[in-house]
Amino acid sequence: MGETFPQLLVEQARRWGDRKVALREKEYGIWQAVTWAEYLRHVRLFCQGLVSLGLERGDTVAIIGDNRPEWVYAELAAQAAGAKTVGVYQDSVPREIAYIIRQCGVKFIVVEDQEQVDKILELWPDLAGVEKVVYYDPRGLRGYHEPFLMPFPDVEALGEPWEAAHPGWFEDSVAQGRADDLAILSTTSGTTSEPKLAMLSHRNLLAEGRNLLSIDPMQETDEFVSFLPLAWIGEQMIALACGLQVGFTLNFPEATETVQDNLREIGPHVMFSPPRIWENMVSRVQVRIADSTRLKRAVYAWALDVGSRMADTRFAKGTPSPALQLQYRLADALVFQMLKDKLGLRRIRRCYTGGAALGPDVFRFYHAIGVNLKQIYGQTEVSGIAVSHRDGDIKFQTVGTPIPETEIRIADSGEILLKSPAVFLGYYGRPDQTADALSDGWLHTGDAGYLDDNGHLIVIDRAKDVMTLADGTKFSPQFIENKLKFSPYIKEAVVFGGDWPYVTAMVNIDMDNVGKWAEQRQLAYTTYTDLAQKPEVYALVRQQVERANADLPPAARIQRFLLLHKELDADDAELTRTRKVRRGYVAQRYSDIVSALYGPADHLDVDTTITYQDGRTARIKTRLKVETLNGARGKEMAWPSSSN
Repeated sequence: MGETFPQLLVEQARRWGDRKVALREKEYGIWQAVTWAEYLRHVRLFCQGLVSLGLERGDTVAIIGDNRPEWVYAELAAQAAGAKTVGVYQDSVPREIAYIIRQCGVKFIVVEDQEQVDKILELWPDLAGVEKVVYYDPRGLRGYHEPFLMPFPDVEALGEPWEAAHPGWFEDSVAQGRADDLAILSTTSGTTSEPKLAMLSHRNLLAEGRNLLSIDPMQETDEFVSFLPLAWIGEQMIALACGLQVGFTLNFPEATETVQDNLREIGPHVMFSPPRIWENMVSRVQVRIADSTRLKRAVYAWALDVGSRMADTRFAKGTPSPALQLQYRLADALVFQMLKDKLGLRRIRRCYTGGAALGPDVFRFYHAIGVNLKQIYGQTEVSGIAVSHRDGDIKFQTVGTPIPETEIRIADSGEILLKSPAVFLGYYGRPDQTADALSDGWLHTGDAGYLDDNGHLIVIDRAKDVMTLADGTKFSPQFIENKLKFSPYIKEAVVFGGDWPYVTAMVNIDMDNVGKWAEQRQLAYTTYTDLAQKPEVYALVRQQVERANADLPPAARIQRFLLLHKELDADDAELTRTRKVRRGYVAQRYSDIVSALYGPADHLDVDTTITYQDGRTARIKTRLKVETLNGARGKEMAWPSSSN
């Protein structure tokens, strides 16, 4: 088997030619198919076109845009020429794009559309070394005449005369590729600072894919829907590292707004998504059930109770009673099959969640309806996955056991250490940080955790985020946040505690779901800020907080909370591009709000400026109410020297 992505593409194209679909993209309501032979042809022509423009071995190509066939053409074309790629999240703002391009010394940039071209034009004076910007969606770009802009098909067209003048060059270049060649620079999540660039070789990526496939085999007849950014290591891991080894079909949705419909149309067999996707699906189900008739709500509640009992029996590796089996078959026929069909999960054999902790309530929900959802643990630095649940050995409070060729060690400090052939080569241009992360082949993850008696890994949280509660016990703020986010009315939550006398939270409401709830009650509102500060909404969220508190240890229960006047936003550096909270930054930016949560007052006046996506700004002046539970009001405490 080939040692690199391009070598695997050549092998699959030789095997299948035009007899099997490799890629599908939905355009104008029609699924457009690309065979393996056509896939290889596009990669070959684009590779040769870039080389004719000056691409050399070791150069870097940046790719920015939604998931499209052209993204994978560009990635494999660059690698076929001995270059490497760096993926940039399509919603990145110009300063983030400039940071990555300058860090990598990018020579060519491949972008999707006018939006991305406009960002590059804004940055162009500062992008020394970039020679060409290639775009693959020409809409809106007819009037753009900058000499460095080129349409994607024009670059492919350059590949034909190059091939005629250099027969056999592409095949020789692909054959020269080695497993240890640098394949991609993958941005880390950047929860604590600017994202770093992890250097991942073909060996790293294919070892991870091979070892995952050894425990969870995929088939060449499988369908996979690629809708999460290809800049994210999780999507690279399944779509390319596994996809090129197995030869399954990769499907690209028409637009972000149509993903749910496209999932239903394709019916994927495997799926990998971060927790926010699974949480959003549950929220949609909960809201729709709440809007249904009393009879439907009763049937759903009965079915979910049956499913939950079946899931708990399986988690405990028990044998369900004949009565429970009969009830479950009825619940499956009446509710679960239709529900899975609506979610696009009817044909799923197994699916994964990773990148952050998933709340136990969400995890139990999917197993209750018959979806084989598994927790995984990994990082960009280990090519995506190091630990996973096995079929029939699933514990929702753990992330499973190491995949083959992976070793785990828990340091004396409680930090998780990993060793495997998938561990990265280091951080690009950051030898000092590489030395901190790698020691004798062991990756220092920065996460705290431990192994249970069965060898399952339990991840507590980022080591720096673990709280010491008032009673001296260690606790994860992420666990509390996930319990809150199980509510369809809570989109995001940031929990504070540790150095403070009790636990508090800042909460973002889910604008869509709370808005619908308000409309049903004829509760008028204008903006997000207006809706969030309604007394009725506070009462609604208080119910959700009390529900989350119910089964938490007393010292971990939230005693005061407030509803933020704006949504946490990646553009404001409050979230990473994978939508993880940058906890330290949020604590600093909203230090006045955190102080108010621990002060004697029941409100806080804020005066701030927010920036919209189109660059417009607006000033917000409002009063935030501080809601108190369990008699914590008035326990004022000075701002501590360190924050959790």
